[in-house]
Amino acid sequence: MSEPRLTRRVLLARLAGVAAFPFAAVSCGRDPAGDTVSQAARPLHYSSLADVAKLVAAGKPLSTDLTQQLLDRIAAVDGRLKSYVTVMAVQALSSAQHADAEIRAGRYRGPLHGVPIAVKDLCYTRGVRTMAGTKAFADFVPDFDATVVARLEAAGAVIIGKLVLCEGAFGPYFPGLQVPVNPWDATRWSGVSSSGSGVATAAGLCFASVGTDTGGSIRYPSAANGCVGLKPTYGRVSRYGVFALAASMDHVGPMTRTVEDAAIMFEAMAGHDPRDSTSLPDPVPAVRAELDRGIAGLRVGFDRRYATENVDPDVASAMEDVLAELARVGATVVAVRMPEDGTVGRAWLDLCSVEALAAHAKSFPSRGSEYGPGMRAVLEAGQRVTPAKLAAAAKVRSEVSAAIESMLNTVDCLVCPSMANTARVKETNPFDEETDESWSRNVRNDIHTKPFNFSGSPTLSVPCGFSADGLPLSVQFVGRRLNESVLCRIGHAYEQATPWHTKHPVI
Repeated sequence: MSEPRLTRRVLLARLAGVAAFPFAAVSCGRDPAGDTVSQAARPLHYSSLADVAKLVAAGKPLSTDLTQQLLDRIAAVDGRLKSYVTVMAVQALSSAQHADAEIRAGRYRGPLHGVPIAVKDLCYTRGVRTMAGTKAFADFVPDFDATVVARLEAAGAVIIGKLVLCEGAFGPYFPGLQVPVNPWDATRWSGVSSSGSGVATAAGLCFASVGTDTGGSIRYPSAANGCVGLKPTYGRVSRYGVFALAASMDHVGPMTRTVEDAAIMFEAMAGHDPRDSTSLPDPVPAVRAELDRGIAGLRVGFDRRYATENVDPDVASAMEDVLAELARVGATVVAVRMPEDGTVGRAWLDLCSVEALAAHAKSFPSRGSEYGPGMRAVLEAGQRVTPAKLAAAAKVRSEVSAAIESMLNTVDCLVCPSMANTARVKETNPFDEETDESWSRNVRNDIHTKPFNFSGSPTLSVPCGFSADGLPLSVQFVGRRLNESVLCRIGHAYEQATPWHTKHPVI
């Protein structure tokens, strides 16, 4: 008989006698049924960013010691997990030494000061190769930092390295380049474009990371690897110095192990940037200060059809558990209806491929042979989109976005899955051109992400349990435009009422 899904009730019943899951592979394992680990007993590399920040602020450990510990851990295990494309050891240790000197001198910058984090290799880093997942840019070394990198460094963060992604941030990986390995089960998918960010964050190889999301690339790897992912409102975080996939749908956001950590990262990353024409002028809210206000009286929307039909039974059941927990801590569950439009996927692909073609105009088709089959197929598809198709796709986007905004105006957030299934068995060849069939083998029902790239709505993905075979489950909270504070309050309240954020893969 198969193991029952690990609900909170099942977990608590096991605390007296833990039954651990077996190792999934040489490099990875899982113990989702294990006891909640106290901060004192938890390995330092699995500490939350907020907790380790307090230690660094007190000099116990020094940032240099902490950074060296993570560099040693990366050297020990990332040869198998393959999350980093570039480890910035020299720069990281120099930044850590500078942070220690500033902290000793009383110039403490805040919770990111001296804490090692990593960024997706889509973000420009001055003097460090930035490949965007493709050999077409294998020799590209920018002479300036992306705004998001500069802001994180201004907050005192130690950038420890650059993380692997799919080619150009779309789907397949470039042939011959490494593919990140899911730390819960090496045989399973590690998510899409921001897979390196998800793996490194979940596996304790950084205390937070930067991801990007055009159609699910923060949410899918957060779900597959069991971490928190915040896709802010479109325009909240500058895209300046970040390789574009589809400029009108690209979002930049944090991937972390707790909601509080996501709030810390968001506050440092967000804000108006005159160098990005789509950057919003609105002031950045104090998200972290709002987390402990609770959610009594907030209205959470739920469309049962949208959230539970054509999704894995474990995922559907987990959504019901999430609703029950939110109601228990004070929220009111309200029935809502997501717009039903089966043309979203096609419209998204047409818009994305046309915008990707524009983003790569300097290198495609002139250097088309340097692209892998997956990204080359996307750009070629963009060449075939007619003006009539593009207009039809834009109409779908406008209508769906208006319906989502109207629905969200009646509630404080929408509750739905981050992904319709747990991580599937990974593709035998992740470098091939992506097809509808190959994509559906990864994501059973691809309707929970792309609509919110159309609308630009903020979303927050949070771990919400484990499947019968020990893989992470993830709930997605979708909020109104510019409403990251409320979204994180809801996610934090749920997280603190459940044990899932305390679970880590056994590496």
